[in-house]
Amino acid sequence: MYSRKISKAHGITAALLAITAAVLLIPASTFAVGVPTISFAVADAETPEQVSTGLQVLFLLTILSIAPAILLMTTCFTRIVIVLGFVRQAMGTQNMPPTQVVIGLSLFLTFFIMSPTINQINENALQPYLNEEINQTEALDEALEPMRDFMFSQVKESELNLLTDITMSDDPFDRDEIPTMTLIPAFILSELKRSFQMGFMIYIPFLVIDMIVASILMSMGMMMLPPVIISMPFKLLLFVLVDGWALIIGSLIKSFNIL
Repeated sequence: MYSRKISKAHGITAALLAITAAVLLIPASTFAVGVPTISFAVADAETPEQVSTGLQVLFLLTILSIAPAILLMTTCFTRIVIVLGFVRQAMGTQNMPPTQVVIGLSLFLTFFIMSPTINQINENALQPYLNEEINQTEALDEALEPMRDFMFSQVKESELNLLTDITMSDDPFDRDEIPTMTLIPAFILSELKRSFQMGFMIYIPFLVIDMIVASILMSMGMMMLPPVIISMPFKLLLFVLVDGWALIIGSLIKSFNIL
């Protein structure tokens, strides 16, 4: 019986060695048929047009590398992801929902809220540029205007005054005189302030539950038992009964006042 198993194992090993040898003996050109390749070449620029094209490609790669930062700075993503992070911490569920879920939900909500602005950019800047109706400079100006309108609709006057007092010597007469590099940090400060205000309001009911559970445990003499272990089921039950996700998402969307 053992001899049969050994002979069968030797047979399998021999078959695998034969298949491996056959694969190694196949010419490499057989695998290369129909496989596309990408090649990069670096050459000296001979004309100003070639230099301009190279600079445009470099600028495009730079923009793509900082695209996540642009998304964080000029859209509603910051407020949404911070508020959802506060919800997870207030419930005490640690990594539930996972970070990937929180980021994904924040991104989709960002696309949903920013859809009017994105459609306006597509109609006024992207499509005319693709149809060669406007040049790059005009397309950038047309794309920047809806983003400025969105940020002006959300920025608070106190943060805007703070940044304009620091960066500008004279008070602006209208918002067209405020540079975009001044508007963006003011918008970020406003988003941080609002998100922390909403996070504070979210923390209050969960904090009340923790205090009630802690006082009950102390009155029962169970001081060594962590209150979080007992309060977490009650916080989850409260969150489910009041339909917490719908309330939070609805409050987030309504807080932008653009739909």
